[in-house]
Amino acid sequence: MTSAFDPITIAGTALANRIAMAPMTRSRAADGGVPTELTAEYYAQRASAGLIVTEGIQPSVVGQGYPWTPGLHSAEQVAGWRKVTTAVHAAGGRIFAQLMHTGRIGHPSLLPDGLVPVGASPVAATGQVFTGEGMKDLVTPRELTGAEVRETIADYAAAARNAIEAGFDGVELHGANGYLIHQFLSPHTNLRTDEWGGTTENRIRFAVEVVKAVAAEIGAGRTALRLSPGNTYNDMAEPDPQPTYEALVKEIEPVGLAYLHLTEPGEHVRDITLALRGQFSGALVLNPASEGPTDHRSLALLDDGTADVIAFGALFLANPDLPARLRSGGPYNTPDPATFFGGGEAGYTDYPTL
Repeated sequence: MTSAFDPITIAGTALANRIAMAPMTRSRAADGGVPTELTAEYYAQRASAGLIVTEGIQPSVVGQGYPWTPGLHSAEQVAGWRKVTTAVHAAGGRIFAQLMHTGRIGHPSLLPDGLVPVGASPVAATGQVFTGEGMKDLVTPRELTGAEVRETIADYAAAARNAIEAGFDGVELHGANGYLIHQFLSPHTNLRTDEWGGTTENRIRFAVEVVKAVAAEIGAGRTALRLSPGNTYNDMAEPDPQPTYEALVKEIEPVGLAYLHLTEPGEHVRDITLALRGQFSGALVLNPASEGPTDHRSLALLDDGTADVIAFGALFLANPDLPARLRSGGPYNTPDPATFFGGGEAGYTDYPTL
């Protein structure tokens, strides 16, 4: 029987266990989107994870949707991330950079030079976003032109190359949670009638092309994709998601990705998880719907073969030594939502270990 504490090798990357730290926005980068020494300490504290997936990192200036988030499109950012990867590797960990273009989620006040958020189509999300000037209504994004879609794909590839230069073990593409790749997948946010929209084949094209471009740049074994079928976060709607995601996984399966990372918005999508698991021959990382403050029911999903690796979010945020705590059955620190975003070491690097 497979245990959470058994090692696993994913496309040549050896993981000490099958427990991953899920990507979580923390909004603590310095000016210019540069990671700090505190960022290095935060991730190194959690290096007992089999795999760390970083917070979302914007692949371009216009890809930023929140304040104080890091990038991977400048030399200064690459140097900052190199300190992080060096610290994690020194502590015995493995770390993938998550590339996250937020698309329509953001605000012009977060962007320089008169830039505005962009998207698959000019469809605004209902709601507000936090900015350095407080909460502001989300705006209608500017629709990317066909040429700009190609340029955005190139931005992902360039950021992936920067990630490898910075010492990351690989890159995870964020295609979930209502951000740009997800916006192309959904008929709710993709109203295009060109090669990037309309039919299922066209709506999945952007995701497929980003995956292929990044895999060509850094190698398929260092490339991964995160998806969240049926997720309504960030005002998304997917009335019948399974055919879209099955078509997408069919297209990327031959690429030979390091892993597919699924995050479940609820247990009602477990059938889709199992269907995609059956389609994908590589490793499956799962951030399951069953995760709770002290819930390790999800480790049973390794035993029954539902997933190869289980990713924990807030529980890992609050428990830097989570694998040890899962092995002993707790106790667990309680996450403090008031310190999730922004600030300094409080709620970031000061959670105690056992």
